[in-house]
Amino acid sequence: MTDRAAIRDVASLARVSVGTVSNVFNRPDLVAEETRQRVEAAVATLKYVRNESARQLRHGQSRTVGLIVPDIANPFFTDVARGVEDVTSEVGVLVIVCNSDLDAKKEARYLTMLAEHDVLGVLHVPVGSSRAPTRSLKERGVPVVLLDDKGPARGQCSVSVNDVGGGELAVRHLLELGHRRIGFVGHSADPAHQVIDRLRGGRRAMIIAGHSSDSLQLVSTPSLNVRGGIAAARALLRLRPSHRPSAVACANDLLAIGLLQELLSNGLRVPDDLAIVGYDDIAFAEASAIPLTSIRQPRHQLGRKAAELLLDEASNAQHRHSRFVFQPELIVRRSSA
Repeated sequence: MTDRAAIRDVASLARVSVGTVSNVFNRPDLVAEETRQRVEAAVATLKYVRNESARQLRHGQSRTVGLIVPDIANPFFTDVARGVEDVTSEVGVLVIVCNSDLDAKKEARYLTMLAEHDVLGVLHVPVGSSRAPTRSLKERGVPVVLLDDKGPARGQCSVSVNDVGGGELAVRHLLELGHRRIGFVGHSADPAHQVIDRLRGGRRAMIIAGHSSDSLQLVSTPSLNVRGGIAAARALLRLRPSHRPSAVACANDLLAIGLLQELLSNGLRVPDDLAIVGYDDIAFAEASAIPLTSIRQPRHQLGRKAAELLLDEASNAQHRHSRFVFQPELIVRRSSA
């Protein structure tokens, strides 16, 4: 799927400011004829389509939206935030980013603070499966779009990725390479439901291949970052080689990178001694010491679509709630094959 051209792309091609492009659309009498023609030519070349919902935001309405994510230090959420910002910047809407750290109390405080600041709406990666924390916002008439979450389409919009399918892709890839002792690096009781879905998908792949779901060996981690991956590697290294998986699927790329670093520093060969598959396909996956096989998520598109839905709900009286589920993709590199 190709990203839609943004207003800044039009401005760059026409060699003018974003404000000048906006004036061509809204106050063409202020723009010189030659400049207006350049902008119109750029619009035609890029097939730029205006965000009509955003344009119709009422004058005087809040120009701020909240974005609550578990950890903006994770490049996955940085890319999602960029997708959000690409849409909101076109109409002068500011994004406030809040880190919940997967802490329900911290999440609740941020939701309250955003409501008190009368934000236009909230894009929310929820902690756990409960939707209760956003109820007070909806009662105030503040739109909430669930991000990276398969929420109920009837009550609110949501944008997500098929994580069960992604987990199945990762483990099936390892099975097709001939591995039978396969591990999953993550946690079966993680507050991030995406991790649980990926584990479910991995277990489903084992069952389809004729193995028991328990044959997918769970390697629990204290966190979903590089430190967690290092801890997982040390746990694996404590096992006798005959009891150690020959391949692992990781709940995200940061875990996979930490795992890879620790294994290499202890003299193990990847993928010869242990094959690794990550999840997210962040930029560091391809640039790691051994390029990382990963399950790619359309991170930028997640952010864009969520922001578009939020702006439409905030401006369109005929808005209808919808649920978008993107499909992940297996990207094969040297860490597995």
